Amino acid sequence: MRTGIGFDIHRFVEGRQLMLGGVHIPFGKGLLGHSDGDVLLHALADAILGAIGRQDIGYFFPPDDKTTEGIDSRKIVEKVLEILEDEGYDIENIDIVVICEAPKLLPFAEKIKKCLSNMLGIGVENIGFKAKTYEGLGDIGKGNACACFVSVLVDNKKGTE
Repeated sequence: MRTGIGFDIHRFVEGRQLMLGGVHIPFGKGLLGHSDGDVLLHALADAILGAIGRQDIGYFFPPDDKTTEGIDSRKIVEKVLEILEDEGYDIENIDIVVICEAPKLLPFAEKIKKCLSNMLGIGVENIGFKAKTYEGLGDIGKGNACACFVSVLVDNKKGTE
């Protein structure tokens, strides 16, 4: 078994949809990024890649690549899951902490977990989800940004490394 940790942060901007964990969250702003700005899926992808000792998502999806501009972050996770499969690993569980002042995310927790469960092929019971605020501190606390940490546990399905 191996673990990985992923992190991402993006600024809120007007004129974009807020996507978290592949789920549209109704809110007046979205997250700025080369893709759809889904900090949760970006942190998840990096956590998976880290667990298997691979480069981060910027290596596979460089921010200056015009062909991936505006990409749905679910496509990023799909590519990472292909790499995980090729390496012979399965995801055992993930734990997520999303940090933002607004919107309140608890009402969307189960929908996000279900979306992730379907995407990753693991049970909802193997997904931890927490939404935290930054208590008014810094850009996150002022409502200007959203961040996410994800930890993942993967297991070598071949039983060897």
